[in-house]
Amino acid sequence: MAQKIKSPETQNLGSGGNGNKGPIHIGNSDIFFDRELSWVDFNKRVLEEANDPENPLLERLKFLCITESNLDEFYMVRVAGVRNLLAEGNDEKSLNGQRASEILTELSNKVRNFVNVQYETLTHTLEQMKENGIHLILNPDELNKNEIEDIKHYYKEDVSPILTPLSIDPSHPFPHILNKSLNLAIVLTADDEKTGLKKDLFAVVQVPSVLPRFLQLKGEGKTRRFFPLEEIIKLHVDDLFYGMTVKEVYPFRILRDADISIDEEASVKDLLITMKKEIRNRIWGDAVRMDIYEGTSSFVRNTLKELMELQDHEIFDVSSILNISDTMYFYGLEHTSKFKYTFFQQKTTLKFESPEKIFDAIKKKDRLLHHPYQSFGAIEDLLRISSEDPKVLGIKMTLYRTSGDSPIIQYLGQAAENGKQVTVLVELKARFDEERNIKWAQKLEERGVHVVYGVVGLKIHSKMLLIVRREEEHLVRYVHLGTGNYNSTTSKYYTDLSFFTVNKDITEDVSTIFNTITSYAKMPFLHKLAASPHNLKTVFLALIEKETENAKAGKPARIIFKMNSLVDPHIILAMYNASRAGVIIELIIRGICCLKPGLPGISENITVISIVGRFLEHTRIYYFLSGGEESIFLASADCMPRNFERRIEVLFPILDTKNKDRIKKILDVQIRDNVKARLLSSDGVYRKRERAEGEKPVDSQIERMNFTE
Repeated sequence: MAQKIKSPETQNLGSGGNGNKGPIHIGNSDIFFDRELSWVDFNKRVLEEANDPENPLLERLKFLCITESNLDEFYMVRVAGVRNLLAEGNDEKSLNGQRASEILTELSNKVRNFVNVQYETLTHTLEQMKENGIHLILNPDELNKNEIEDIKHYYKEDVSPILTPLSIDPSHPFPHILNKSLNLAIVLTADDEKTGLKKDLFAVVQVPSVLPRFLQLKGEGKTRRFFPLEEIIKLHVDDLFYGMTVKEVYPFRILRDADISIDEEASVKDLLITMKKEIRNRIWGDAVRMDIYEGTSSFVRNTLKELMELQDHEIFDVSSILNISDTMYFYGLEHTSKFKYTFFQQKTTLKFESPEKIFDAIKKKDRLLHHPYQSFGAIEDLLRISSEDPKVLGIKMTLYRTSGDSPIIQYLGQAAENGKQVTVLVELKARFDEERNIKWAQKLEERGVHVVYGVVGLKIHSKMLLIVRREEEHLVRYVHLGTGNYNSTTSKYYTDLSFFTVNKDITEDVSTIFNTITSYAKMPFLHKLAASPHNLKTVFLALIEKETENAKAGKPARIIFKMNSLVDPHIILAMYNASRAGVIIELIIRGICCLKPGLPGISENITVISIVGRFLEHTRIYYFLSGGEESIFLASADCMPRNFERRIEVLFPILDTKNKDRIKKILDVQIRDNVKARLLSSDGVYRKRERAEGEKPVDSQIERMNFTE
């Protein structure tokens, strides 16, 4: 691949208008939000959905569970990273001027407040579930005699045989507590054999993850009653320590540093082996956070703190059950549809039974699908037909994340067995999907697929599919490019765009990028596409600069970006410069945003909204008015340094007028959203838009369900 872009340390774009914010450059901390703190604000917006009474009850529970899984990953990766920086003596400054140590302190305070609201939400949600016939019993005193007997039998037959009590003393070192596992800390009293005096002992029991977290109790009536597994163990914990007295039992859980860091240059010959080893080592990462019940004694708290080598700010007291995300169990209960969103039927398009029809449809014109509103099945159909079609000679594909039982894997293997040249670029470093990717990649190899395991120093994050077909003595390339992963499961919940084309320039560019990735060649000239780390960032900067020059020349100038995150400082600085020149900039950013909108003399022409709703907004769309010509691009990349410098990403143009109009319609309805959209202010606070009296509610996700394509 080509050399990575080396961005300048500063980009002075002139004075700051009225001067109250100083010059626009990277060193001015007043014009940037911090990345990590901005992420916490994003998760707060998800938590707001868990408290929105307009959302069905179990959907609110689902949002709540998502906030905890989000927060867990944030700690295991991002907070662990800040922690590691400090351990190495690197207390570097963030864009907002705060040092890493200051960020860590502020994060702890913000997250502590966040967790308190999480548990207030959980309590309220469980109360409402109980009112609607789903009762999670947290107090054993609420159990009746029959239930106690049933629990005792269940414990004896199903739980007790797989429990392992572990005492902690000089001859029994503290066991390795698995990441995210639920455990019980136990204080015991026993007679000292030498002195005959009573002494306290400490022990740990892991709550087995192989059993359901919640036991449904037998009973009559409409209410379904459930009891947590850890409470079942607590009721019978005396059985595990014969001859001793159990004084205290408290649940706790640990989060560990789970990021994988490898020396790819040193392991280039054995990247697969190295990744397997690092995945195994992940469970040994340092503890970065501990959750304990708020009533836990100081003795247990301090003992765990010392054993896990944690600081006070890394310990969180919670008021109810640990591992909130386990309550997703209730979302899957039968006969609960009235507590969920109404059923959504995806539209099926580009579904043809014969090769000629599906390939002719793509040859006729560029095709655009909008997921989840339109089914992902078209991509699967294309691969299935290609695997069987004797005219198809070769298939190349990138796979970053895919579902474990994906038919895509089956069709790729089938294509290879049918004698086609099949090459799959698998990203081993797709965080938390590494083990899954290794397993199905090896299955592909066994079926004759040529598998390329990533690129040294880069992640393959682009979404590309190339099919080569012989037609009338000529080879024709068919290409699919997307903004989301080749994952049929997430395609039902993520908003993304899929693009099919036979455009010669685009298909030739895709072929060039594939060949560059699999060889040592440098990236040559590309006709229509931009790719990182080759030229994606410079193309973005040039497009923003062109819009800026149009504004300076008195022409209408407008930029609309829809993406997941905006972090790259040079893109932000270019936007500030464009805003000062008069460019109207509208940003639809679901997650992290380091740009401050509405700063006098700097970003008065910039608005930022975040939409969090039923579907995860995942599409990356980049719109430029371009002097009235309207340039629209889709991409696999957000505007983040990692996307520009450490990933293989692709930006591609939408050329067909009708497809442009469809994308403009998507952007327009999102900009008008006054139900799920939250507007970012220069103070860093996101506020829901207030509708004027008589103003029609616009929920952009609901509106898009009714789009006619």
